[in-house]
Amino acid sequence: MKIVEVSPRDGLQNETATVPTAAKVAFVDALSSSGVSEIEVSAFVSPRKVPQLGDAAEVFQRIRRENQVTYSALVPNQHGLDRAFAAGVDKVSVFTAASETFNRRNINTSIAGSLKRLQPVVKRALQAGIPVRGYLSTAFWCAFEGKIAPEAAVAVAERLVGIGVDEVSISDTIGKATPSEVARLLDRLLPKIPADRIAVHFHDTYGRGVVNTLTSWEYGIRIFDASVGGIGGCPFAPGATGNVATEAVVAALVGKGAAVPVDIEKLNRASRILDAFLRDDRRSQPDKDSQACAVCEHFTGNGCCQRGVAS
Repeated sequence: MKIVEVSPRDGLQNETATVPTAAKVAFVDALSSSGVSEIEVSAFVSPRKVPQLGDAAEVFQRIRRENQVTYSALVPNQHGLDRAFAAGVDKVSVFTAASETFNRRNINTSIAGSLKRLQPVVKRALQAGIPVRGYLSTAFWCAFEGKIAPEAAVAVAERLVGIGVDEVSISDTIGKATPSEVARLLDRLLPKIPADRIAVHFHDTYGRGVVNTLTSWEYGIRIFDASVGGIGGCPFAPGATGNVATEAVVAALVGKGAAVPVDIEKLNRASRILDAFLRDDRRSQPDKDSQACAVCEHFTGNGCCQRGVAS
């Protein structure tokens, strides 16, 4: 079981209020003691596009590293990879999407163009002994194109593996996926790519992040991205709100009998470090009593939006 804590990067990238470097360092240090397997510390992207992460190199320089934790960063291109190498990252992530429109809006190229751009980045990282993750955004739904066919997402995931990535993170970028859609995609994906090379990355826009996580767990997925306190969102995907909360993911998996060596109280302490800087309405905070309907699978509060049956 592997929990990948994405809050320092995916959680903070969409925040307009500046989080001081010292607070980010303290935040990562606190997360390091919580038991998570990996922390996505920052991204070596253009400070003009993502000002919040312009201090990535300094954050990496100042954090206290624990031997059992992998410290990773997102890189968009060769220049970003050079900066990541200089910072001493343990792992890098690259990204593309299953939606042509999202790719063009996000990185100004097609799916094919993004993979061509990523190939030398992946190759150089692997040659340097640095493992590589490939994010597959909009794997279920796109804010611009609507529903994405599972076959389309699988095809791009296979191409990511084809250029050498070690693992693929299947991302529900706008948080619209239902458990049945997660199941349909995994039914098609797992015969092509083994479960130990697949991560899942759910946003909680419609309150389904936890149930989608559990669906993935039942399919044998054991790498879960999450963001402490449910913070996050994609600045390039209209409607994308917070990531599924790490605390909720851990509690749900433990409730199913999974061995997850993560301390929820330590996650809570880490989250409080950011309280002075983040607006409460930026966090994903579904009601503790919220349930996903067994019939329509919509977020429904305490009941079903269609037939009055909840599970």
